[in-house]
Amino acid sequence: MRLSRRALLTGTTAATLTAGSAPVGRAAAAPAGGRRLRTGFERLAAGGYALLDGERVGVVTNPTGVTRDVRHIVDVMHADDRVDLAAVFGPEHGFRGTAQAGGSEGRYDDPATGLPVYDTYQKSGRPLADVFTASGVDTVVFDIQDVGARFYTYIWTLYDCMEAALLAGKRFVVLDRPNPVTGRSARGPVLHKEFATFVGRQPISQAHGMTVAELARLFNGEFLTTPVPLDTVAMSGWGRSDFYDSSGLPWVPPSPNMPTPDTALVYSGTCLFEGTNLSEGRGTTRPFELLGAEGIDRRWAEAVNLLRLPGVHFREAYFTPTFSKFQGRTVGGVQIHVHDRAAYDPVRTGVALLVTAKSVWSGFAWRPDHWIDKLTGSARVRTMIDAGAGTDEVVAGWQDELAEFRRVRREYLLYG
Repeated sequence: MRLSRRALLTGTTAATLTAGSAPVGRAAAAPAGGRRLRTGFERLAAGGYALLDGERVGVVTNPTGVTRDVRHIVDVMHADDRVDLAAVFGPEHGFRGTAQAGGSEGRYDDPATGLPVYDTYQKSGRPLADVFTASGVDTVVFDIQDVGARFYTYIWTLYDCMEAALLAGKRFVVLDRPNPVTGRSARGPVLHKEFATFVGRQPISQAHGMTVAELARLFNGEFLTTPVPLDTVAMSGWGRSDFYDSSGLPWVPPSPNMPTPDTALVYSGTCLFEGTNLSEGRGTTRPFELLGAEGIDRRWAEAVNLLRLPGVHFREAYFTPTFSKFQGRTVGGVQIHVHDRAAYDPVRTGVALLVTAKSVWSGFAWRPDHWIDKLTGSARVRTMIDAGAGTDEVVAGWQDELAEFRRVRREYLLYG
């Protein structure tokens, strides 16, 4: 990870919009202290869209880009003469959210607004820059709700769009929203560059503890070869220890298998089961909270409860997925019940569940493509568990790299 380029950024990026003003290339902290939370979009609109004045605008967004009264920001901006909204760019699952995991909506004209919708999914670099060029926009605006995990692909859509905007000569604006599982701290292993994929482009930790605007600042300062002209519109009234239910905002599922903020709370740990032959609960009403496979019984819940992990209990559970792994078949496993969110560590819990599942179920196996390595960011977690390491030993293995990421991350935070 390179040294800070704050001095380089000064004069090449525009000021972050917070409650007050900030010098070019720097950012002032957003206000705290009991105010009602206002998203980046709310603050942009309250300012009469002055940040976009005179620009042809394209928006990268999905169904989560909504106002407090659940109107989509594209519909709101399209109806406002103060904004020259010219295009929409849809990520994985699509702008209106009609596609499942690994899918998108393609190129079409939005029936509600008539705006052209361009597909960004699985595009990066020059091909994505060509999409921005073809759209005719001057400024690309990003507004998508993240869930706080490195392998949730929207933050890499953000990264790819920033890089493509730079190649296409476009300005980039990020409208901030809360990290639903707080921004208290980064947790988990840091990606090793040789394992980079769309579920992790750059070396950040598994649970990054940042908002999308903070990540954009980090990407610009640490990972892009040349910084893109960047504005970030911070929230007001959000603090780093705030969970989503304190925001007063409606929850719109960012993807089909992220139905509630409770899902987001466990996701950065239990998504690791995508790298195994166990069900991660897709096809149930509690994805990522229910885990299991045929042949697993009460012994898994008993084993993991004996670890007395902070903030969480595990219940023996049986379920029948309606799609994905074990579709239409009854499986046994566990349901995760978080009883103390402040004490709960989702990544440590995910590792403990892997370790105990392997110990109690002889059928345990990694996916043959070693997808677990892409999710954890290296081969270390898989090889240590295969060698018989316990939870504490596995977690200890990433502490040095995590400490370094936390040090670098600190420079790009916007909120106290």
